[in-house]
Amino acid sequence: MSTRKPIESWLTDMDGVLIHEGTPIPGADAFLKRLKESGKPFLVLTNNSIYTPRDLHARLSRMGLDVPVANIWTSALATAKFLDDQRPGGTAYVIGEAGLTTALHDIGYVLTDVEPDYVVLGETRTYSFEALTKAIRLINGGARFIATNPDETGPSAEGALPATGSVAALITKATGKDPYFVGKPNPLMMRAGLNAIGVHSESSAMIGDRMDTDVLAGLEAGMETVLVLTGLTAEADIDRYPFRPSRVVNSIADLVEEI
Repeated sequence: MSTRKPIESWLTDMDGVLIHEGTPIPGADAFLKRLKESGKPFLVLTNNSIYTPRDLHARLSRMGLDVPVANIWTSALATAKFLDDQRPGGTAYVIGEAGLTTALHDIGYVLTDVEPDYVVLGETRTYSFEALTKAIRLINGGARFIATNPDETGPSAEGALPATGSVAALITKATGKDPYFVGKPNPLMMRAGLNAIGVHSESSAMIGDRMDTDVLAGLEAGMETVLVLTGLTAEADIDRYPFRPSRVVNSIADLVEEI
């Protein structure tokens, strides 16, 4: 068995790894502090496309976690990068919040409901029946269907909320067209993130709390994968999957000394 190169760069999921229900997970602050002191490249990733990196920086700061804007990578940014590579200067009809619309504006996309190149579906707090109907008609009319991530539900204080994957399924049922999902577990999001900080997968690790997104995406991108048990996946769940993480630790606190 070949030996992996030493880890020189780190990618980590946010919810379930660094924070849980708006509260920092013990060890998260020490981990981030050690990363910044080491000078090693790193990214904090999220499939949530609602917020801009600046929004997330402010939210994390209020929790006592200092993550520079440049070290935040969202599915909205990955989607914008993908569209900029595929069809520079294109047009899109967007269902989503500022995180997604800002990312598309920043690459020079025109947001329109008149014969757009793409319908881009992201996370939003209020999915409008009118907007979904328009998306369905535009896709039926020839627009290509893109979604920021396949997450079917998202967390809230009251319980699970329908997320992008669930709404995408509704549109697919009405149009017969499947979307291209850019976010995790698509390794495209990971590879674009690695490229953004100028590092290689062979010397990078992905830390996550979900087998079906974080670990799978890291694995398919060729990275070492670390599963933490502070989020959605319990240790007993691991054997249900046909793949395994490189290793399992209790929490992010167990990785501080490795930086």
